[in-house]
Amino acid sequence: MGLVDNTPGLAPSQKKVALTENYLSFTDGTNTFAQQYLPELYEAEVERYGNRTLQGFLRMVGAEMPMTSDQIIWSEQNRLHVSYNTAVVGGIGTTVTVTLPAGSDGAGSQCAIRKGQTVVVSNGLASVKARVSNVALASGASPSRTAVVTVETYKVAELNTGGLADAAAVKIFVYGSEFARGTSGMDVQGNIADSGVSAIEPSFTQYNNKPIILKDFYEVSGSDASQIGWVEVATEDGTSGYLWYLKAESETRLRFEDYLEMSMVEAEKNGANGGVTLASGVTDAGSEGLFAAIEDRGNVYNDFAGAAAPGSGALGDFDAILKQLDKQGAIEENMLFLSRATALDFDDMIAAMNGGYASTGAASYGLFNNEEDMALNFGFSGFRRGSYDFYKTDWKYLNDASTRGLTGDIDGVLIPAGTSTVYDQMLGQNIRRPFLHVRYRASEADDRRMKSWVTGSVGGAYTSSLDAMQVHFLSERCLCVQGANNFVLFKSTI
Repeated sequence: MGLVDNTPGLAPSQKKVALTENYLSFTDGTNTFAQQYLPELYEAEVERYGNRTLQGFLRMVGAEMPMTSDQIIWSEQNRLHVSYNTAVVGGIGTTVTVTLPAGSDGAGSQCAIRKGQTVVVSNGLASVKARVSNVALASGASPSRTAVVTVETYKVAELNTGGLADAAAVKIFVYGSEFARGTSGMDVQGNIADSGVSAIEPSFTQYNNKPIILKDFYEVSGSDASQIGWVEVATEDGTSGYLWYLKAESETRLRFEDYLEMSMVEAEKNGANGGVTLASGVTDAGSEGLFAAIEDRGNVYNDFAGAAAPGSGALGDFDAILKQLDKQGAIEENMLFLSRATALDFDDMIAAMNGGYASTGAASYGLFNNEEDMALNFGFSGFRRGSYDFYKTDWKYLNDASTRGLTGDIDGVLIPAGTSTVYDQMLGQNIRRPFLHVRYRASEADDRRMKSWVTGSVGGAYTSSLDAMQVHFLSERCLCVQGANNFVLFKSTI
């Protein structure tokens, strides 16, 4: 460190060199030669936490694109086939009561099940196949209005004689249709009496998100800036050597860049777009981050391998996830970003499947590129199960003791690789985008992806009378999570 002392005759040097003017004297005042053994000073900063930055996750799985609007709106396709997850068997055993979607009414919307179609009605244990003989709207007002589907069973006398109890909850889906000879087509027969429409119009689900503005700043006074203190560092952004007071500015910038990614992961909507209204009265604050999007419209798996035996015991949990992926987009390649504990669970699961390891406890060689002459590697970065390929990596954000590693309630995420096709309302056409991508505000006049500027009257800035240098940071951005039904969030509740 540069020496600062009021001892007469001591002249601090502005350079890191040993001169006759900057030696301490041990014979003046109360100093004696008994104090001549000074501690050895290490000027180099000890990097006890290694690389402390957390960014990089979105760079691996997404992209960044500019936008000029206050809101992003996109549409995602709905399922192709007609099914109802919550229906009820009618009391007479030949009808099925179906609740219409919210906002439906007799004049403008219709039940998607039509007269003449063939359906499967099931409670999960017993299934009955039938033909729809009539569809009518029950009394009541939208959105609680229901449709009564009358069916003619093929193999049994009634639905209840086929193993489905009266007034019991069932699931129903359409698998085809059947008409008698010489009859009119479905478009002429009509569907529901007071709608008179039998064609099914394709629908889509619309989502939106809005950017948030992030800010931070660093300040150093003119007096502190003139008192030079040196520390030898090697920072995460590649800066190395002796730094002056700007070491703190460097860390402020790194912290802010981490916040840019952490906000996209953790952001929540509030008020009109989500939950409660902020105390400040702002009803349009917040944004939808990764975790919020998956919990709202994706898949959440609690306590992966929590109750399972180590190793192959976790395979049952993992196969349950695969079955859920089969029900969604069934995207072949997926990436797993995991905490250390969950990553080890996956390693144990795969290692237990390695030849005779699971049954005998003795490892086999040759599988997963393990050789007899090298140490066995049970830390697998990629594997295939069923028809899916998975690429596994540790996510530092979930391990760091000052972020999610502090709470320990998030174990990882499964993210599909590749791109999705969605309809862009602004462009008016289908576009391909990564499932995860960041949109930031930018135009020819101003780019708000990552702005920084200096104000004050210190350090070369002469913008105000403030006797300090202020370094400001700003960004305006949001995250788009498209096809969230293909994502899985691993959570811990133990």
